[in-house]
Amino acid sequence: MKKIFYILYLLPLLSVMAQEAPTKKEIGNYNNNRFSQMYDIMATPNMFRTASGAPGPAYYQQQADYKIDVELDDKNTKLFGTETITYHNNAPEPLEYLWVQLDQNRRAADSESPLAESDKMNGSYSPTGFSRTYMEQPFDGGFKIEYVKDAKGKPMQYTINKTMMRIDLASPLKPGEKIVFSIKWWYNINNYFVVGGRSGYEHFAKDGNNLYIIAQFYPRMAVYNDVEGWQNMQFWGAGEFALPFGNFEVTITVPADHIMEATGELQNRKDVFTAAQLKRYELAEKTFDKPVVVVTQQEAEQAEKGFSEKKKTWKFKAKMVRDFAFSTSRKFMYDAMAVKLGGKNVMAISLYPKESNPLWGDNSTKVVAHTLKTYSKYTFDYPYPKAVSISAEGQGMEYPMICWNYGRPDENGFVSEKLKYGMMSVIIHEVGHNFFPMIVNSDERQWTWMDEGLNTFLQYITEQEFIEGYPSSRGPAAKIVPYMSGDQKFLEPIMSNSETIHQFGANAYAKPATGLVILRETIMGKELFDHAFKMYANRWKFKHPTPEDFFRTMEDASAVDLDWFWRGWFYSTDYVDVGIKEVKQFRVSVEKPKTEEKKEEVSARRRRLNNNTETQYVYMMADSLNSVEPLDIKNIKVLKDYLQEKFTPAERAALKSPKYFYEVTFDKPGNMLMPVITELTFEDGTTQKYTFPVQIWRKNNQQVSRVFAVDKPVWKITVDPDLQTADIDVANNVWPKQEVRSKFDEFEE
Repeated sequence: MKKIFYILYLLPLLSVMAQEAPTKKEIGNYNNNRFSQMYDIMATPNMFRTASGAPGPAYYQQQADYKIDVELDDKNTKLFGTETITYHNNAPEPLEYLWVQLDQNRRAADSESPLAESDKMNGSYSPTGFSRTYMEQPFDGGFKIEYVKDAKGKPMQYTINKTMMRIDLASPLKPGEKIVFSIKWWYNINNYFVVGGRSGYEHFAKDGNNLYIIAQFYPRMAVYNDVEGWQNMQFWGAGEFALPFGNFEVTITVPADHIMEATGELQNRKDVFTAAQLKRYELAEKTFDKPVVVVTQQEAEQAEKGFSEKKKTWKFKAKMVRDFAFSTSRKFMYDAMAVKLGGKNVMAISLYPKESNPLWGDNSTKVVAHTLKTYSKYTFDYPYPKAVSISAEGQGMEYPMICWNYGRPDENGFVSEKLKYGMMSVIIHEVGHNFFPMIVNSDERQWTWMDEGLNTFLQYITEQEFIEGYPSSRGPAAKIVPYMSGDQKFLEPIMSNSETIHQFGANAYAKPATGLVILRETIMGKELFDHAFKMYANRWKFKHPTPEDFFRTMEDASAVDLDWFWRGWFYSTDYVDVGIKEVKQFRVSVEKPKTEEKKEEVSARRRRLNNNTETQYVYMMADSLNSVEPLDIKNIKVLKDYLQEKFTPAERAALKSPKYFYEVTFDKPGNMLMPVITELTFEDGTTQKYTFPVQIWRKNNQQVSRVFAVDKPVWKITVDPDLQTADIDVANNVWPKQEVRSKFDEFEE
């Protein structure tokens, strides 16, 4: 009986609902909502990498330890070396062969890298350029491998494929086992001003000296992991490097009058420094407020005249690093200071020739120290014993504990503001790379943005905390607009391989950095973002994260759903364009608008079904925006009766009393979702901001409306007034429509 009554009760309601339903059945559709989760894109979580973004219980990583001996032939610009590698297989499966990176082979005489670039005839050439392009033999800078031997000195079979070398094993290397083998090699060092490259030497014609910045100088183990197996993608030039962690013992023999710095801790400082230099260095270890000059300009100028025939060997050790690099020259000055980090002292160090002074002596080491402090604050305490900045003109490149940076005065000693800030920004950026990717060790060969983008983001924060009003070139949302609004034929998603990107700097550096700034300052808020970002850094320090590990951690640690953001900002070339489509003013009226009649009819039927009493209404009538009359809503009879019935006098006194009502319709010509930041400017010149979360678009990705009930007449409405969202077209951001001077002009410098 109860079931029959229930069905009869529903019949009238169903009848009403049927009258409201569309008469024509609509065609179904797929879920194209931009808030859909990224299960279709991201890798499935597993025991190696969890759904939270953290390493899983089965996570592993390989280890490669090196003992390296190299000697620099300064006269002939060659480097000779031998190395012994101890490779630990921590994977759950056996390995039948090993892959070793030979990155110098990109500059081999038979390298295919130049052939992979599109080439056109220029209208004019300098004699040097014409000769180098069409007449001279290509520079031969590739590795010359003399042998590969096992621990017993027996030759091992190997195959070289461009910039990769496969070493075949006599028997599979089982889980938990290690193998020891050695390689002997040499190569011609490139003049990077002539041949190009991320390392090499700079020649000073006036005094005949070379300044060496040496990296990728030894055969290096490739990464083997749970995601790709061997990461043996060829090195074509744009994508950088993926390397396993390990321990290094390195001896470097150079002319006796050279000064050097390198990855790791120097083991024989007393043998390579003079007594006076050693005393100054010991003072620097106790000085925290300014750099101490360890090797003076006078000493450097004296050394650069000597060209000693004697040799000196520098010995370094480094623990838990992914790579090793060094810089050496008889032209170097050397200064240093101590930085207190996490209860220990870290040395900030700079080496530079006299041509770099006074710019470098005044700034470099101070910038290194500030960078270490700032990055440590937002990630983890810098774990290494030092960070070194090398003056290498035309360079900007990073390695564990050491980096090369451009920026020198002109021949008259003049330093422009642009040069000064440019140099400091490069130092911050390259020192910052110690954190990403030298410690948070992402795959640079595949995902450039994971080190360059994250690092550029922290570079921006570091710059802003260094000097008030620092002229950062990347970071603020408005600075990415020219790129985001460009020709789609030359845009790729951030999630693209390095070698396929047209606008490398904007795509891999600026856009991801800007995205993180928007997340931090506009979407998540600094507190939530900083906690999640620090969580990612600490989860993956000294490990190998993937993009999914970053995306998942940022959501897991903040309780903010960001799939819509990753999907739009990282996986597409969608752009932000939110505008004001329409504004309506409403007033209270005793007249019943025709649009309300059917709605009230339906409501009345529902009330009868539920035995509810009749409801009285406060009607709102759309009005012209040309004549704005204030309303006294407390005198509206229906509303006045309701307030007196429901609220005490004290409660009524606390209620708002809006006099003006505006319905604003926002549209979204751009596909990228973004919060709607709106500023109302009133006739008296005051302003009020409203921020509507991105979820306002969840049911309609193209158009939404909001009602503003305010106590003053509105003179102007502006979307994104402070340029926080990278909106590419501000002309539709302002109501009433008017000639809008682009606010982006100030960012065009």
